[in-house]
Formats: sequence, structure tokens, C-alpha cells
Amino acid sequence: MVLLIVSSQQPCEADQAGPRSQVVGFFLLPTATMDQKILVLADEEKSERLQACLQSLKENELSGLITKQALRGKEIGALLRGIFKGSPCFQQTGVVRRLSVYKHCVQLVESGDLHVEVASEIIRLLMLKAHELPGPALADLANLFVEAIKVGGLLSARSLELFPTVLTALATAKETLVYGAGELSGEEFKKQLINTLCSSRWGPQYVIHLTSMFRDVPLSTEELQFVVEKVLRMFCHLDLQEIPPLVYQLLLLSAKGSKKNVLEGIINFLNQMDKKQKEEQRDSESMDLEEATVPLDQLRHVEGTIILHIVLAINLDQDLGKELIKYLKTEQQGDPSKILSPFSVTILLSVARIHRFEEQVFDFLKSSVMKCFKDKQFLQGSKFLQDLAPQHCDISAMVLEVVANSVFGWDHVTQGLVDLGFILMDSYGPKRSLGGKAMEMNHGLSKTPAQQACKLGADILLETFKVHEPIRSEILEQVLNRVITNAGSPISHFIDLLSGIIIFAPLILQHSSSKITEAFDHLSFLPLDTVQGLLKAVQPLLKISMSMRDSLILVLRKSMFSGQLDARKSAVAGFLLLLKNFKVLGSLTSSQCSQSIGASQVQVDVHTPYNSAANEAFCLEILGSLRRCLSQQADVRFMLYEGYYDVLRRNSQLSNSILEMLLSQIKRYYEAEPDLLPPLKLEGCILAQRDQIFLQEPLAHLLCCIQHCLTWYKSTLSLHQQAEEEDDDNQRGFQQDLDEMLESITRRMIKSELEDFELDKSADFSQSTGVGLKNNIYAILVMGVCEVLIEYNFSTGNFSKDRFEDVLGLFRCYTKLCEILKEKAGKHKPPSANKIARSFLSMGFVCTLLTSLFRDCSQDHEESLAILRSSSEFMRYAVSVALQKVQQLEETGQTDGPDGQNREKMFQSLCKITRVLLWRYTSIPTAAEETGKKEKGKSISLLCLEGLLRIFNTVQQLYPAKIPQFLQALDITNEDAEEAADVNITEKTAFQIRQFQRSLVNQLSNTEDDFNSKEALLLINILATLSKLLEPSSPQFVQLLSWTVKICKETSLEDFPCCKGLLALLFSLHAFIKSPVSVLRELARDIHAQLGDLDQDLEMEHQSHFAIVNAKTAAPTACLLVLSQAEKVLEEVDWLINKMKSHLGLEAAEDASQAADPVQPLEKAIILQLGTLLTAYHELVQTALPPGSCVDTLLRSISKMYTILATLAKYYLQVCRTTTGGIPGRLEKLVRLSGSHLTPQCYTFITYVQNIQSETLSFAGEKKKKKKDKAMAEVSTVMAKVLRETKPIPNLIYAIEQYENFLIHLSKKSKVNLMQYMKLSTSRDFRINVSTLESALQEQNTEDTENEPDNDQTIASAQSNNSQEPKKKRRRKK
Repeated sequence: MVLLIVSSQQPCEADQAGPRSQVVGFFLLPTATMDQKILVLADEEKSERLQACLQSLKENELSGLITKQALRGKEIGALLRGIFKGSPCFQQTGVVRRLSVYKHCVQLVESGDLHVEVASEIIRLLMLKAHELPGPALADLANLFVEAIKVGGLLSARSLELFPTVLTALATAKETLVYGAGELSGEEFKKQLINTLCSSRWGPQYVIHLTSMFRDVPLSTEELQFVVEKVLRMFCHLDLQEIPPLVYQLLLLSAKGSKKNVLEGIINFLNQMDKKQKEEQRDSESMDLEEATVPLDQLRHVEGTIILHIVLAINLDQDLGKELIKYLKTEQQGDPSKILSPFSVTILLSVARIHRFEEQVFDFLKSSVMKCFKDKQFLQGSKFLQDLAPQHCDISAMVLEVVANSVFGWDHVTQGLVDLGFILMDSYGPKRSLGGKAMEMNHGLSKTPAQQACKLGADILLETFKVHEPIRSEILEQVLNRVITNAGSPISHFIDLLSGIIIFAPLILQHSSSKITEAFDHLSFLPLDTVQGLLKAVQPLLKISMSMRDSLILVLRKSMFSGQLDARKSAVAGFLLLLKNFKVLGSLTSSQCSQSIGASQVQVDVHTPYNSAANEAFCLEILGSLRRCLSQQADVRFMLYEGYYDVLRRNSQLSNSILEMLLSQIKRYYEAEPDLLPPLKLEGCILAQRDQIFLQEPLAHLLCCIQHCLTWYKSTLSLHQQAEEEDDDNQRGFQQDLDEMLESITRRMIKSELEDFELDKSADFSQSTGVGLKNNIYAILVMGVCEVLIEYNFSTGNFSKDRFEDVLGLFRCYTKLCEILKEKAGKHKPPSANKIARSFLSMGFVCTLLTSLFRDCSQDHEESLAILRSSSEFMRYAVSVALQKVQQLEETGQTDGPDGQNREKMFQSLCKITRVLLWRYTSIPTAAEETGKKEKGKSISLLCLEGLLRIFNTVQQLYPAKIPQFLQALDITNEDAEEAADVNITEKTAFQIRQFQRSLVNQLSNTEDDFNSKEALLLINILATLSKLLEPSSPQFVQLLSWTVKICKETSLEDFPCCKGLLALLFSLHAFIKSPVSVLRELARDIHAQLGDLDQDLEMEHQSHFAIVNAKTAAPTACLLVLSQAEKVLEEVDWLINKMKSHLGLEAAEDASQAADPVQPLEKAIILQLGTLLTAYHELVQTALPPGSCVDTLLRSISKMYTILATLAKYYLQVCRTTTGGIPGRLEKLVRLSGSHLTPQCYTFITYVQNIQSETLSFAGEKKKKKKDKAMAEVSTVMAKVLRETKPIPNLIYAIEQYENFLIHLSKKSKVNLMQYMKLSTSRDFRINVSTLESALQEQNTEDTENEPDNDQTIASAQSNNSQEPKKKRRRKK
């Protein structure tokens, strides 16, 4: 037992010398433990006894005490404070003891045996006391951590919280620390430690802790970058689930700096993971089984979490968002495909939710999408570029992949996707041209970058609508808003999107029927095209929703009685659509019915089941409403007549009502008396209001509608009889009455003279008088009626001679009126007036007529067809109408008449027409045709060629997928073959091309008198069109190119259009094989040889390369084409230079030898292109070009050449600044070439241009002296022209000087004197030539003696600066 006296020391009032002890109490305790003793002694003010106590303990005993106390979890903090108190840092033993305690505590914490609270208390205390340690101790402690991390000695990494404090204290240590063989300051030692740490191997378990730790360490920019790069390198060693917390720590660390590196590393890593996942998915069978696969759902969830972390970090640190956009914009300048990935786009769309970055993000995405599409288009037209820089990025697939990925819980990206989709559609949708016509081609493929971007926007919205239910309502609402509010702009792309949405989910959209019903209320205020598109789009909903259908009918009825014509037309369009799509039971099935709805979606309104009687009553009610339209304006009636045939064809049970309605309508204008002429009452078809005359009844359209409905009814009569025999007599009565009526009209129309219609040659046809307008309307009506009757009689005539005589009689009437209208129109009509009016013949009938006229070899028909074939005018008319129909199809995607909107039937008609036209052209040569009597207008062969050209264009635009079937159909030997699965497009096209090649060769071999320029040009254009179907790598394509080159080299052609066409074909073909620069050089030499040199005393010795370039075609035709191609080459070079710039950053970041590999081929190609092109310009600037467009274009083109050269010099200037490499020898040769072969000649050419223009001014001045009264206006015009043509000269001089400026800077950087090849020019605005000056002074004296008016002197003095040199030139010419 030990008696322990616990005393307290208090100062004594009497004795101030020191404190005195006072006994507080006595305790009898067991033997006191050392830790208790330390705790007791630590409470004393003086630490001598505590130090002595600690001195008596060995290191392992002290460690045992700490371990024992820590495991108990009690008073460990007090024990450690006591130990630190008894181990002062000014004593070496104290420092050693403290260091020992630190090391042991770190081991203890890492053992994992302590409670979390105890471990945290120990670490906090160690952190608090770390700043008291001297530098060497801190260095020792820091080395301990580094070694532990290297060998993986930290089990829990909990002690790493202490490391930042140690490093911070180390950085502020004042002592000099030993490092290896030398000494370092504390800051330098810390830097070396971080360097060592980042260079060593990290265990994956430490990465997150170390990243978090570095947040608390003061780091320089260089150190931070080193740390960030190390952490980014560790990404690939971590488990996928550990990436999001590490990214979070990295983003927090980025608050110190290196924001770009952090963002770039995260994006690149996840892009690689995406790529790896796709490769594994694509090649799962051959994948290495030992390599862990990347589960798709896990990867997507990890990416989603990381994106949330990034957006949160940007919310807290706006600078991070700025850095993200800045980094992406920088990368976009070179190659957008490098930076645009599903992950980076997703980040941007998520960041767009932050208002501050919304506009910047969408502007960036919009420009990136457009740049990708433009680059894609640019590459498609150049084999040269495709070989050097193939396209890697499919922007459409990539953005749509973002939509697909967003189903993995990426709710934060859906709003951004919707906004992006609408921004693309709004920005790049079809625009309205200046003439007010919508510039849109819905029927064709998306070809232009703007059309592709708009389509991508629509695809984004449609796919987002499919996969994200919460956003569907907003998408539908925004689409409908645009359809309604953008009535003044083309909105077909939004209607197509709406149609796609409704087809995808009609039942889902029924819940949003209120929005669509609201849209119906605006129908009467919308343009007709919009109304028709909207109603077609919502048609599937009308079939399954009675309430929506009722709402629409109410709106249409109101519109029918509206005072606005467009509203009435919209009502007719709506009612006709309903009639087409609500079939009455018993109607004949039709293959052209509108899109059907799946069986699961047929019935929605459960309480209103399908009812045939209800549908019939509903349709008859609509027909009753439409009957009222027969008393409205002509445009409304026209729409009605156009639509009745489709209604009848789709809803055959309504035929009775429709035929009855049409019969009663035609009776109003029909003269029932069989002998009365004319048979129609035309006066009832017009409406007179004051001095104005209007068309009231489109009689020809009415007859056309009757004829088509009657023909269809007859063809289906047998089916009607099989279906039912009730009301048969009544229906046959309608048919008989209409047949008799049409036959009577035919008979009497043939007998009628023009005077019967008050339409003879003496009649007034002027558009300014009421009588003239009336006669014009009458003439158009009669011509239309004749065409309708021609189709009726031919179709029903069954190859009867009498009927065909009637057809010719009707055609004569049509022709007479046509000639009168052309004659009366005179010079006041535009050239388009010579074309035939819009024909009433249907596309199907045109096919039948052409086939009968040209291909029908049946003996039974030969005699009757000879009647029609005897009239070449009629045959030309038939081909002209076919050409008109094809042109309408090409421009609008549909034709007038039955089945005009049926794509499949239109395609079949095109095939039939093409077969006939092709046979007609190849069987009867143009020369044989023209040897006969000369007739007005184009020959039939020329019309056939023009039709073939239009058809080839139309098929490529509208039916790209059906090109194999089309080519198969052209095979005349195999007309009935329908199998086109194994058609070789290139071989079939090459066969057709060979036919046209033979025709062209025959034309070119003709004498000048027999040469037909129009036919040759059409043949060239056909070859150009068909060449697009050839595979560029095929021997047939190479053969066509070789043939074209041969033609151009051997044919001396003086016809400008044909020369232009052949050279354009040569260049277009050449672009798909290689760059045309060598051809340009040869052509430039030919042009130089043909036009002569600037120095007229120089005799040109030149061997012609291309015979097609001669004195007549060299300028402007060949010259302008060559310069146009040179512009394209320069654009390609500029694009490649920008491509090279994107590698500059890589060269700075990576090893130069690695980064130089992809750049070297680009450099070589660029310099080779520019060098060859420079030699072409060398020829042209020495050519005596005639004034005008050639000179102006050449000056501008050379300016662009120097701009590109300056850009190249600027690029190499950046290369010299960022890398150690110098400039290549090729560049030096290019600079030498530009200095010797281009710049001096440019200044000579400028002098030549100024001479020409001063001569022009002198000539104008002399003319003015002779005719003073009219001269002023002419002189002003000449001066304006001269100023306009001299405008490019200062721009060219500026471009040359800018190029030389960059060469000076590049010479300094590269230590290569590039300016030794450039000669300073003396050709400037201020030039003195003695002989010219004397001439000018003599002329001035002469003018003074003649005492000319002041204004003459003013004009002469204004141009004195430009008129000196030319006088010498003119004198030399004499």
C-alpha cells in the first residue's frame, strides 16, 4: 500500500517568496500505474517531474501505455497531452519522444482496433501539436507517410487526415532540411515529397483519401497539376463504383485550380469507358474472358451520378462552368468529333439548367451540330479530303444515343434535350424566301446541313417523347403552339413531328385531347397548307375519339360560313379528309387507305361501338354541308372537285350521292338541246362585279372530276354488282346520263368554231379590260374542257378510229386557242408564257397515251393509232404534258389528278414514261427528225431528252431507295421483270451512260451546221446526273472520267454552254478520284496560250492540253470555271489547316514525335496543293484577260490564295512557339515559288488592269467631248464600272503585304530567312514614269488651249493618277 498525498499549492499572503503546500487529503490506493502518474504529473504547472518520469520510460513502455489507454478509450487525449507537455521540442529527447509517439499513434489508428471516436480524438490532437515539431521531425514524419503509402502500409487510411497538417507545417518550417546529399528549405522539401508521392504507386484504396487530403495542402499551380494528373491516371485502376466519389473529391480539389485538366480528364476517361463498353457489346463473342466487362446499366448510373456532381460543383463555382465551356469551344475549333461525345453532350445539357450558362450551352451545341454536318458535306464532295481526314463522328447517332442513355434515371437531362430539339428545329427549319414561297423540300431527302440539323431536332423530340412520359405533355404543347402561332412561316417540319408522335402513341395522346381540341379552334385563321397538314396528322386520333371528331366538325361548320376564303377552303379540306377516312360498311377495300391503327388501338370509346349506319349518316351529313360549297367561290369549288375522286375511291358507298351531286351541278352549264352550239353556257361561269370579272365556276375542273369519277365507277361496276344489286337501275341512270352528256359535249365541241365562244383572232385578250379578262377566262375554260374530253374519248374509245378522230378534233380546238393566247400575249408576257398551261390530263393517262403513241405495235391498234401518229403536233403535245407532270412532281413531290399523291403509283408512272422516252430518243435520231418539215417549238427528241434529265433528277431526289427497281424497269428487253433485289446499280447505270455517250459523240462529230447545242448540253447534264449513281471506286466510274478527259482534250468546241457543261462534268468526276489541281494547271496554260501574254512582244510556244479551250471558250467560260475550282481547292486547304491547328494542343501536351505523325501527311498535301495551284495562278496572271468578270474574279481569287498562304505561315509560327521543331523544307520551297512565280507577276497584272480601265475612261471622255448632251450619264456609268472593277486591287495588295508580314515573323522564329525570296515591289499608287509624264503634260497643254469646261478638267484630273501608265501601254500597242 502507498500513501498518496494530494496537495495543492496556494500563494501565502505573508510570504510572497513562493507558494506553500497545503495538504488536501490522504488516500490509500493500490500501486499507481504509470499512465495515472503521468496524468497526475501533467496537472502540475512545472514539468520537471513529468519530464523525469517520461525519461525513465523506455520507448516500448511508452507505446504500451498509449496502446493500453487507447484501447480503453478513456483519457487518451489527456495522456497524449501529458506526454507532449513532458516532451518539450527544445530538447532533443523530447523531439525524439514526440516523433515516436506520432509514429506509434499512426500505427495504432491504422490498426483498426480503436473506436472511431478515439481514433478521431487522437488524430485531432496530433494535428493540433504538429506545428510544434521542428523541421527534421516533420520531414521524418512526412517520409513515414510517403513510405507507408508506397508499400500499402495504411490499412484504413484514417491517419491520412494528419498528413496535410504535416505538409503544411513542413512548408512553413524555417530550418534547412537534409535531402539526399543536399539541403532544401521546408517549401522545397514539401515539393519534393509531393513529387515523390505522385511518382510512386498508389493503392486503389488510398486514391480517394489522398485526393481529399490534398484539398487541405497548400499547393502551387505546378504541384496541383502534378497531383491532378496522378489522380486522373488512377481512374483506370479503380472499381467503377469508386469513380463518382473520386470525381466529387477532384471537383472540390479543382477549387484550387487546374479546372480544365480535371474536366478534360473526367470527360476523356468516361468517353473511353463508353467506347470500351460499345466494343465489348459489339464483339462480345471474341472478347477476352479474363477482362472484366463493363455492365451497361452500371456504367450509365455511374455517369449519371458524376454528371450530378459536376452540375452541383458548377452551381457552387461558376468559374468551373466557364472553364468547361471554354475548353469545349477550344476543342471544337479543330475537330468537333474529338470532344463531342454522349457524355460531354449530356454534361452540357445538364449544365443548361443553370440559367447563367443556358444561352452559351445551346449556342455551342447548335454551332457544333452545324459544323459537323457542314464538315460531313464538305468531305462527301472530295476524295482528296476523305483520304486525308476521314469523318469519325456521326453527330445524329451520338445525340440520339444521349436520348437512349437518359432512360437510366437521367432526369436532369430531359429538359435540355427538349430545348435542344426545339432550338434546332426553330433555327434550321425551312425558311420563307423573298418571293413569299416556302423554301422547303419535304418530299426529298435531307441533304443540306440545315435540313439535317432540323431533322435531328425532330428526331430528338420524337425519341424523347417515346422514352420519357413526364415530358410528353410539354412537347405536345410546344409543337401545337408552333403550328398555330408560326402561321406565317413554313411549319411542315413541326407537322411531320406531330404526325410521328400521334402514330407512336394515339391512345396516350387521347388524354391530351383538350390541347388538340384547342388547336382546332384556330383552324379558320391558319393557312390552308397548315390546316391540311394538321388534320392529316391528327387523323388517327379522330378514328378513336368521338369527342375530338365532334369538336372538329363544329369548327369546320363555322369555318364554312366564314367570310374569309381561306377559312372556307380549310373547311372543305377538313370535310374531305373525314370522308376519305370514315368508311361506310360495304365500301370496296382500297390499297391507298390512310395509315391504319393497330388492333389494340382500334376501339377506345367503349360506349360508341362501330356503327355502319352511323358512319353512313355521318358521311351523308358532311356531303350535305359540302353541297353548299357548290355556290361559293371558284377556289372553294376547285378544292371540292379535286377531292371528290379520292373520296369516291376510298368510300365507294358514297358514289351514288357524289355522282348525283356532280350531275346536278353540270346541268347548270349544259345546253340540253342536242344541236345548240356551243354545248356549254360559259357566261354562267363568270361573275361580274363593277368593272372586274371573276371566275365563278371552274368548269374544266368540274368536267375533269366527273370524267375521273365516271371512269372509276365503270371500272368497279362489276364489283358493285357482286356486292349488291339494289339501286342498280338508279346508279346506272347516273352513269348513262353522264356518258351521254360527255359524248354530246364532245360532238358539239368539235363542230363549234371559236366564234361560237366569241373567241376569234379579232377578240380582245388584254388583261386591262373587262372584255379582255372575260375572253381570257373563256379561252382557258375551253382549253381545259378540250383536254378533259381528249382523255375521256381516248380512255373510253377502245382504239376506235372515230373516237381518235374526235380526239384530234378536240386537239385542234385546243391548239387554236393556245396559239391565239400566245400571239395576243406578245412581248408583254414573260418567257414562261410560251410553255403550255397546266394540263388537265392525269399522270396515268399520260403514261397510257405515250405508250400507245410510241410503243404499241399491236396490229389491231395500228390503223386507229395512225390517225394520232399522223399529227406530229399532237405527239409533241403528249411529250410536253409528260414533261410538265414530271416537273411538277420534281418541284412539289406530287401531281394534279387521280393518285397524284400516291408515291408508289407516281414511281410506276415515272418508270413507264422513262421507258417510252428512252426508246423514242434512241430509236429515232434527232437528225432524222429534223430533216423533215421544220416546225415550231422543240423537237420531240429534245423534249424526250429534257424529260429524261428531269426524271433522273426526280428519282434520285424522291425515290433513292427505289433506284434499283427504276434501273431494272429501264431494261427494255426485260420490261416485265419485277425482281430487283440483286440489281447492280453501277452496272445498270453504266449501260445507260454508254447510250448517251454514243449520242454525245455523234453530236460532237457533226459539222458546225448540223451541231445541236441544246441536245448536246442536255446529254452532258444527263451524264452528270447519272454519274452520281456510279460507285466512285468502280472501273465504270474511272472509265467515264477517262472518256470525259479524252473528249475535253480532243474536241475543239466553240459552244459556250456545252464547253461549260463538259468542264463542269470533268471537275465533278475528278473530285471523287483525286484533287483536280493538276488539271487546273494544264487548263491555265491553255488559257494563257489562247489569250496571249501581257507582254505582246512575247511569242507563246505551247502544246495544247485541252482542245476544248480555244480562242472563243478560253474567256470567260473556261477561265471562270478554272477559278471556281481553284476557290474550292483553297477552301479545302483552309479546312485542312484548321484541322492541323487542332493538333497543336496535342503537340504541346504530348511528345512531339507522337503528335507529328497525323500532321505530316496533312502538311505535305497542303503544300503540294498550294504549290500546284500557285503555278496555275502564275499562268493566269500573265494572261491578257479581257476586262470584266474574269479580271475581277482572278483578283479576288489570288487575294484568297495569299490569305491562305498567310494562314499557313501563321500556323507554322504557332508551331515554332509551341514545339522545338522547325519549319519543313517543303514550306521554304513554297515560299520561294510564291516569291518568284506569283508576287512579281501580280503587280504586273495590276498595272495591266489599271491600263485597261484608264483606256476605258479615256474613251468615255472622248465620247463625251463629241456628244456633250448625252455623255454625262454614260461617263458616270463607265466610272462606276471602273471603280467597281478596281475595288479588288487594294484588297490584293493588302493580302500580299499581310503574307509578307507573317513571313518576317516566321523568319525570326525559325531562324530561316524566308524573305530572301520575296522582292519588294515598286508598284504602288505613286509612280513616276518620265515618258508618260511628258505625254500627260502635252495633253494638258492641248486641253488648256481648247478651253474645255471645268467639269471636263475635273474628270481628267480625278483620274490622272490612273491614266499615266496606260498611255505608254497604248502608244506601245500602236
